[in-house]
Amino acid sequence: MTASVAWPALRRNLVAILRGIKPEEIEAVVEVLVEAGFEAIEVPLNSPDPFVSIEKARIRAPSNVLIGAGTVLDVVQVDHLRDVGGNLLVTPNVEPEVIRRAVGHGMVAMPGVFTPTEALLAAKSGASALKFFPASVLGPSGIAAIKAILPPHLPLGAVGGVADKNFADYWAVGVRAFGLGSSLYKPGDPAALIGERAVKAVAAYDALAK
Repeated sequence: MTASVAWPALRRNLVAILRGIKPEEIEAVVEVLVEAGFEAIEVPLNSPDPFVSIEKARIRAPSNVLIGAGTVLDVVQVDHLRDVGGNLLVTPNVEPEVIRRAVGHGMVAMPGVFTPTEALLAAKSGASALKFFPASVLGPSGIAAIKAILPPHLPLGAVGGVADKNFADYWAVGVRAFGLGSSLYKPGDPAALIGERAVKAVAAYDALAK
């Protein structure tokens, strides 16, 4: 089994997924997310000028906040992410070479999985945590069934159709990380609105974590 970078001890395992964000928007959005209590921010690489946004986010965010890229598909993108200061890698799939390269750079790696085969391969390749995606299709019961055969120490996340309203359903089966996309951010949304949604998500998480 490949060595991994452990998932950090965040106060809240909430990942903001800013798909479609533009570099001129990123700083204000990062500010409201951090103020609300988010400690992990992802800019998917199918956003406009994503590496520019990631670099700006890294400069604006405190050092304890994970800043990284989503929809990472190859090792060249992993290297570019390192070059702009990113330390969080999120993928939609399991590509062992990508996971290992991220681990080699000291990044937290959260690959996307859907089946037991993918989940076990991701764990073997050095994943810091697993991202069940799309979680809305698997549902809590599907994730619970796969969880039974996974290493017990490996953090599990749910992404895809996840919002503060259904945190509890996933929490009940052992999911402790949530990636929030369109329920938190849509391109063009004002920072103040994103901040309001972030505060609600944090409150929902904290209510479960008591």
